[in-house]
Amino acid sequence: MANYRAGIIGTGGVAGLGTIGVDDRDGSRATASHAGGYDATESVELVAAADVNGETLAAFCDAWDVPPNSRYADHEAMLAAENLDIISVCTPALFHREHVVDAAEDGVDAILCEKPIASSLDEATEMIEVCETTDTDLVVNYTLRFTAKFQHLRKLIRSGEALGDVRSVVVQSRMELGRNATHVLDLLDYLFEDEMDDIWGHVTGENESVETLSARDDVDDAAGRAMLSIGDVQATVDCTTPRRMSSISYQFLGSAGKLSVNLDDGEWRYWRLEGDEHIPAEMPGIDGAWTWDDDYERGFANAITHVRDRLDGSDRTVSTAHDAKRSLEALVAIFVSHYTGSRVSLPLQRPFEDVEIRSW
Repeated sequence: MANYRAGIIGTGGVAGLGTIGVDDRDGSRATASHAGGYDATESVELVAAADVNGETLAAFCDAWDVPPNSRYADHEAMLAAENLDIISVCTPALFHREHVVDAAEDGVDAILCEKPIASSLDEATEMIEVCETTDTDLVVNYTLRFTAKFQHLRKLIRSGEALGDVRSVVVQSRMELGRNATHVLDLLDYLFEDEMDDIWGHVTGENESVETLSARDDVDDAAGRAMLSIGDVQATVDCTTPRRMSSISYQFLGSAGKLSVNLDDGEWRYWRLEGDEHIPAEMPGIDGAWTWDDDYERGFANAITHVRDRLDGSDRTVSTAHDAKRSLEALVAIFVSHYTGSRVSLPLQRPFEDVEIRSW
């Protein structure tokens, strides 16, 4: 197993200081992060970081012991000087294209990019094409894909075990669409074999990122909800409530049972369908409650391990750029549906590939 040198572009929040509005740490280490994932992974060392904000860069590097001579205000300077094998792109989505393309063209072997993959489908397409040309492995950090419980749930759903044929999914999560619904849309894409094929969307216009979390005014990431089809599955997604009062819950209803997953208290509740009655039962293969400090935090180390294993020759894929582009396409479709007042079919056609959503 080789030893790999890693760097991070964008040192706030999920890079290692705590996601804003979730687990702010006032300059101390947040282990549920990219830096925490590197710290927990053998044969990978975080050796450099870049950020245009000097104060954030200093706080991050002090917290994670990045040497003073490996701290950069310019990501291009870091790429030129450090000979990196892996890059984490932890900047807002509107900068992902630039940072991913620059890293790939510089010869970085693997990139772990935050979600959503880009601000527009055109940008995502360019990122994918450049990485394929340079033979750069582009992985997108949809954390739930890297957690054991949801990986097992995927197997159960696709095999029909426990739930049978799933017919309905109801999800409630936090506003906004780009910051939070993107996780929901991606998880639905991950769990089911069929792809999302049509969407009705509604956008409320409320923007918690700007109004309460101090994002820049040009971050256009409104709350909203959607109804969508995934083959025979009908899904309802509600991301309209502020985080201070919201919950994060998933309800699955199938021909053989139903499942309720609540990520706030971590409870997984399963009922087996016997005749016309749902009987409480143990969910096969799911042991214990979901916890943010265990399952969510471990997802970052799992993602870094996955990237390392692919560099070592593994052909396993968990969260590809093509997967992330499908999630972005569904996200764009919600906005398009709202502003056109119509049902939107996937895949999207021009001119919608250049519709830009400025998530934070």
